[in-house]
Amino acid sequence: MINGLHAVVFSPEAEKVRAFLADVLGLASVDAGGGWPIFAAPPTEIAVHPADGDRRHELYLMCDDIEATLVELSAKGVEIAREIADQRWGRLAAIRLPDGGELAIYEPRHPTPARP
Repeated sequence: MINGLHAVVFSPEAEKVRAFLADVLGLASVDAGGGWPIFAAPPTEIAVHPADGDRRHELYLMCDDIEATLVELSAKGVEIAREIADQRWGRLAAIRLPDGGELAIYEPRHPTPARP
């Protein structure tokens, strides 16, 4: 029934963020029409957490080795927006997007679901 996950990043500087996804993160893309790129993403997972009040969605990049990933990204000129913090569920940091926003990245400690 469900065969994928489509995430949307809204930015006032969309072209810069698109270039970052392609050139820095190396994500492949296709033209969905009119020069509108749709980027491939690695396997995904969804977690649902309880919330008091506000409903929201969050986007995280995942990696196997957060130190090595941040070193590699820093070598490409990416600013580390938040240093590594240990969480019960993983090791969390954030990188700075070209529009000034942050994108969280983490090394999970939890088991990863098998892919169909």
